[in-house]
Amino acid sequence: MTSESFNASVFLTDRQVEAGRGDHVAVTGPAGTLTYAQLATRTAELATGLARLGVRPEERVLLVMSDRPETVITILAVMRMGAVAVPVSTMYNGTELGALIRDARARTVVATPEFEPVVRAALTQAPEVTTLILTGEAGEAGEAGETSGTSEAHGTIGTSRTSESPEALGARGPGLSWAEVLASGRPAGPAYESWRDSPALWLYTSGTTGAPKAAMHRHGAIRDVYETYGRQVLGIRPDDRCLSVARLFFAYGIGNSMFFPLAAGATAVLDPARPTPAGVAAQVAAERPTLFFAGPTFYAALLAAGIPDDAFASVRLGVSAGEALPAEILRRFTGRFGVEIIDGLGSTEALHIFISNAPGQVRPGTSGTVVPGYEARLLDDHGAPVKDGRPGHLLVRGDSIATGYWCRTATTRQVFQGEWLRTGDTYVREQDGSYRCLGRSNDMIKAGGIWVSPMEVEDRLLRHESVGECAVVAYIDGEGLEKPVACVVPAPGRQVDAGELIGFCRDGLASFKRPREVLVLDELPKTATGKIQRVVVRRIAADLLGKQ
Repeated sequence: MTSESFNASVFLTDRQVEAGRGDHVAVTGPAGTLTYAQLATRTAELATGLARLGVRPEERVLLVMSDRPETVITILAVMRMGAVAVPVSTMYNGTELGALIRDARARTVVATPEFEPVVRAALTQAPEVTTLILTGEAGEAGEAGETSGTSEAHGTIGTSRTSESPEALGARGPGLSWAEVLASGRPAGPAYESWRDSPALWLYTSGTTGAPKAAMHRHGAIRDVYETYGRQVLGIRPDDRCLSVARLFFAYGIGNSMFFPLAAGATAVLDPARPTPAGVAAQVAAERPTLFFAGPTFYAALLAAGIPDDAFASVRLGVSAGEALPAEILRRFTGRFGVEIIDGLGSTEALHIFISNAPGQVRPGTSGTVVPGYEARLLDDHGAPVKDGRPGHLLVRGDSIATGYWCRTATTRQVFQGEWLRTGDTYVREQDGSYRCLGRSNDMIKAGGIWVSPMEVEDRLLRHESVGECAVVAYIDGEGLEKPVACVVPAPGRQVDAGELIGFCRDGLASFKRPREVLVLDELPKTATGKIQRVVVRRIAADLLGKQ
């Protein structure tokens, strides 16, 4: 056997109750409110109900759920009973979701009702699934809330169903009620005897450059990201209220809306609705969060929206991740709304942020410095360390790093190199110790034999009043040479003059870095996480320029 007993679910819930914070609100929002005592009780009951249903330790339970209390309870319950929670993107179609379910070898799927049709379609391709569990109707007070109609329901799930075939348990039939599973767990049993290295959570990468792959995380990693970034950088406190644009199925989102607030005894604000600038502004006004989490694309969208300048008056700190935050967006947002934003670099494989700016010490245009508890290094193409001021491939190590990708041996060996994680990013370490992003390693542009960072050119373009969003990519001309091309979305009410923008870049950058062409687009293609799909942008640029 191993070292200390440790269960991440107990760490996030029972620990707060034992510390006397049972009456403090753990989660709140349009879909319901739960105190820590209620959250701990329902988590233990659902964990017991899942075990009685036949879910086994270390077995995957796949979740297709919007951000609501039931989702938090389900993730915690799965980990509590020793199984592996697999929250996946709610943006997949039936074919894509079916492939993920088959890949995870999940027998149990839990869904919120708005995703039942796509889940049903996915199950036609996933014969190993035996059980589908559905929560109550969207918009109800909900089984998770204080007004739950299941509080008096007792006994085991569908006694009359126990002799039926697996199909009758929901995979092909009507589906089980989440409330029934919860009720069947009374009285709740103890948490599973797990330890730091026990499997707890799988998170699928967005798959922008290939098929999605599951990064496998341990129970101990959840405490690790709280102790490193959550406590030492974010400085989260029990009186904080967290609102995240990134959803719970993202590594960034699950840290923002679960790991950090629950570990600190704070409050998470959950909204099942699709995030929009107007909707988020309304939630900020209603819930008064103190910590706000989003990505650069959403911060830009907020700037373009007609929301009041005092809309974020309750927010003491903004956080950005997902891709590098351009210095110009940071300047505009802080100048207009009065909120400092700390940009950081994290990844699904690391579970959260490992390089970050710190409150009061923001270096615009950089990802900040290495988060305490992590180490980073930059290597050249031959694996040798590079000096400060020179670009290199970024590697990081720390206790929260995933154990690898599920059933992806070759890719695991390329990305997880001993204790080090190869991030796929090109960075420069400045003399002051801050790290500046030059882009993904495969996004760098070699123009006239000299490397050009698309991030640097984009930051310059965003300083022009006519530019709302932009992406700079490489275009291979008829002679086989790479040239920087800017794909630009105009700012609201503005028109783009290509010659003016090229001149603007030439005035502020070395001449070789200027875009050779400017293409005006209605929008930029993005992933489910809001990142710009540069592979698609390159294809669009090639198509448009090929027609000229």
